[in-house]
Amino acid sequence: MSYDVVLRGGRVLDPETGLDAVRNVGITGPLIAAVSEEDLDGRTAVDARGLVVAPGFIDLHSHGQAIAEGRLQALDGVTTALELEAGAAPVAAAYRRAAAEGRPINYGFSASWARIRMAVAGGRPLTDTGHGPLDDLGSDAWRGPAPLADVLGLLQRELDDGALGIGILLGYAAATDPAEYTEVARLAAAANVPTFTHARPLVEQDPHVVVDGAEELTRAAGETGAHMHYCHINSTSTRHLDRVHSLVEAVRAEGARVTSEVYPYGSGMSSIGADFFHPDRLHLLGATGTPRDVIYARTGETVASAERLLALRAADPSGPAFLTMFDEAASPDRLARIAALPHAVIASDAIPFIVEDGHAYDPLQWPPPAFVRTHPRSAGTFARSLRLASGVLPLADVIARCTIEPALIVPALSRKGRLRPGFDADVVVFDPARVTDTATYQHSVSPSTGFVHVLVNGEPVVTDGVLRPDALPGRPVRG
Repeated sequence: MSYDVVLRGGRVLDPETGLDAVRNVGITGPLIAAVSEEDLDGRTAVDARGLVVAPGFIDLHSHGQAIAEGRLQALDGVTTALELEAGAAPVAAAYRRAAAEGRPINYGFSASWARIRMAVAGGRPLTDTGHGPLDDLGSDAWRGPAPLADVLGLLQRELDDGALGIGILLGYAAATDPAEYTEVARLAAAANVPTFTHARPLVEQDPHVVVDGAEELTRAAGETGAHMHYCHINSTSTRHLDRVHSLVEAVRAEGARVTSEVYPYGSGMSSIGADFFHPDRLHLLGATGTPRDVIYARTGETVASAERLLALRAADPSGPAFLTMFDEAASPDRLARIAALPHAVIASDAIPFIVEDGHAYDPLQWPPPAFVRTHPRSAGTFARSLRLASGVLPLADVIARCTIEPALIVPALSRKGRLRPGFDADVVVFDPARVTDTATYQHSVSPSTGFVHVLVNGEPVVTDGVLRPDALPGRPVRG
């Protein structure tokens, strides 16, 4: 038998079966057709000797859903990037738009609780764009009371249209009635889909919060039976990660379906109009609790005063901004501990590209020009996690946190995250000695290195470490 592509002589890792051995991999069309000790014949042969061959990485938390952002993630080993925390609405329109434009990697969306609330409570109609809610997170209108039946009805419609779960940006609307969150979780349990929550603040961060964010999420899992996924548990828990992680582990041991994710960076990023960017709220997540924790991403300005921060929030509430949570250079052990946090998958929280004021950008241009920026996690989360966690965990365990473990969270990913015959040919070939992130806060769109080949549905997107800009083999992942 002749295969379309044969990867020869690599160290093949399949995290589901535990395979870790030198093998040849045959790919036909979009599927893995053979994993064998025997020689395989292929129309295209790739020498993988000395390299690791693994399932392509799955990112459950990527807001960067356009072509350029997908290219950057492919160079970080990612073959599937899903928008599950914020979601999109209407999801049918989001899927149509992505399919019409094409994508270099696989894509998919959850139902957006925040975007639906913007329609129900904030009066912003759901249009046929399929955009997510990130542009309006600084608005107060959607945070007010909303008819619960209307919210639940629209969420159900989105699930019927193929949403992969329900994304809940609760931390951006922290005064929401806890009963609403419980009912949304109950809806997810009935539909057998996960929820993806940006949790409310913890009581240690805000003694006046209506309910502790970690207690609420884990209680909802036990009360409703829903699969509750704790988004970026590191950045919302900050100095209290030990307490929150222990709580998650305890309820998991009792049988509750709770999963979590991390990214190994010391700064977060969101809209500057978000609640926790207010000068009086910076202590919730910031390293010092002062405006100097904030960098306005459109210009790179470090905010010098509370007055300047309030002015930026008023003028550009959707403007992206960094929030320093701790000093990365002074805390390498903390970064490694985050990357290796037990039972947490790796997810980037990738951010859409930001164009510096006064410049125009062709989103199909590659590589992006210097006036385009993002958070470095958009470019380097998986390479950095491999580099850091491999010093603490066996390589096979780190690969599992990037592949099979996220695949098991989303039912629609049942054909991904494995490297076995019959499964999707999303494959990454990398040199573990050379894999590293190169993106910094100053040069944030700098691609990772060490990923030699990346195939999506059997088609090469990265060959010999070089992106193929014409490659758009990404397919939708739908509920």
